[in-house]
Amino acid sequence: MSKPKMRQKARRLLVQALYSWDVGGTDLITIEAEFHVDNNMATVDKELFHDVLFGVPKNLREIDAAYELYLDREQEQLDPVSRAILRLSTYEMIHRIDVPYKVVINEGVNLAKTFGPTDAFKFVNGILDQVAIAKRAIEVAANRRG
Repeated sequence: MSKPKMRQKARRLLVQALYSWDVGGTDLITIEAEFHVDNNMATVDKELFHDVLFGVPKNLREIDAAYELYLDREQEQLDPVSRAILRLSTYEMIHRIDVPYKVVINEGVNLAKTFGPTDAFKFVNGILDQVAIAKRAIEVAANRRG
């Protein structure tokens, strides 16, 4: 299986894992163990899964602050699925520069289409566009010139 497909699968599981952590308050080690038992992790980018699962909580203030600037509501008013997607995508935007910003946005939008409430993908797209401009300014500018 290709690396991009394995990363896609990791992100799909990460939305669910981050949701469990946020809503259920389950500890990260338990969540990771459950996902390894319940899913075929041979088809998942396990390094990305682990990195993001533990990286989001570790860098939560930085991540939330990076996208909160662009919200049209309070953080607490976000539905938990959209919050999980924004946290996952913002983490990648800041800490995984090996992933092009366009891929981060596209994956976030697709996750919102799959898991989020109606039209959440439009909201997620708008927020992630702003995060990309703020956190990946050089990459965005180069892309616009090219």
